[in-house]
Amino acid sequence: MLRWFRKDKKGAIGIEILIVFIAIVLVAAVSAAVLIQTVGFLQEKATATGRETTKEVASGIKVLGVTGYTSTPISGKIEKLAIYIEPNTGGQDIDLTQVQIILSDEDKIAQLTYDNIVYNNSKDIVNIFGEVLSDNPSYTTNNTWEFLGSTDFGIIVMQDSDGSLNNYDKPVMNTGDKVILIVNATAVFGGLDNRVEVTGEVRPELGTPGIIEFTTPPAYPTKVIELQ
Repeated sequence: MLRWFRKDKKGAIGIEILIVFIAIVLVAAVSAAVLIQTVGFLQEKATATGRETTKEVASGIKVLGVTGYTSTPISGKIEKLAIYIEPNTGGQDIDLTQVQIILSDEDKIAQLTYDNIVYNNSKDIVNIFGEVLSDNPSYTTNNTWEFLGSTDFGIIVMQDSDGSLNNYDKPVMNTGDKVILIVNATAVFGGLDNRVEVTGEVRPELGTPGIIEFTTPPAYPTKVIELQ
């Protein structure tokens, strides 16, 4: 069998092809390095953002209930409010000095902040609506409620295993803690009459707020009334 070879064509050989090949390899290597670096950076940012978002969503305050008090059942108004709260599971620690209570009845919206004079950490809440002593050294009266005005709330510690709430100047609530926020409803609203719709929230510095929503009953047969 005869084989014919064309002598008018030459193969692409030589240093030129080697240079082109090396250039292609270098471009591919640089592109791969840039891509890997960019993907790594984006992954780190996404992970960090995910952690922060998870903390923000998980963090917050849960309102366990609201109790009211009137000194004159049947004919009186609700004079005091006790709001029971705890932190959301898995959330960040909550600085109670940065917490705000927003409350609204049918006529007024009130914004309350923490008053460190009205603080009790005895963990004895049997007489919560009565004469409760404060752990604040500067406190000069036995009546915790007297110092509460129209723009502030106080704290009574129910449960605190690690002592994070011991400092009345900067009480910090974390997992496992339970706290009562006390409000002078007479100072804030002039008292709460029957059939009044009250809404609001306990708003932490970071995270979801605890929701307050109740309607006062048509009658107050006892001094202590469960509202929420």
